Amino acid sequence: MANSHLVILKRPYLDAILTGRKTVESRFMRTSRAPFGKISPGDQLFFKITSGPVCATGRVQKVMSFDNLTPKRLQQIRRTYNDQIIANEQYWTDKSNCKRGVLIWLEHIKTIEPLWIDKKDWRAWVVLTSQSNFGLLDG
Repeated sequence: MANSHLVILKRPYLDAILTGRKTVESRFMRTSRAPFGKISPGDQLFFKITSGPVCATGRVQKVMSFDNLTPKRLQQIRRTYNDQIIANEQYWTDKSNCKRGVLIWLEHIKTIEPLWIDKKDWRAWVVLTSQSNFGLLDG
């Protein structure tokens, strides 16, 4: 069964997804946390603007996970995929010490009527459950 995820993005990255320029979402981290190990092809995505509404949906086409990353391996990932990730120099500098990462190929992106949800924590990625879904899975 496919999972559903809430993906929080800053405006320029979300805009790039909506226009089709950004086709891969990347998440790199120092410790294991979602979406690492929690995402699969076919999963549903809800895209939310940082401090804004949920305004788009999509599906996961493909996933690549990386464990025990080194700065050298991260640079290889950057060279290979940044034309699809569309990240700036500061992003890659900030991620240089990350040990895990996930690349998520996106498909079936569509805008929806903006939906404000009651999310007050700092998580930038949430695996939705039937008990905790901000009303996105209702109905």
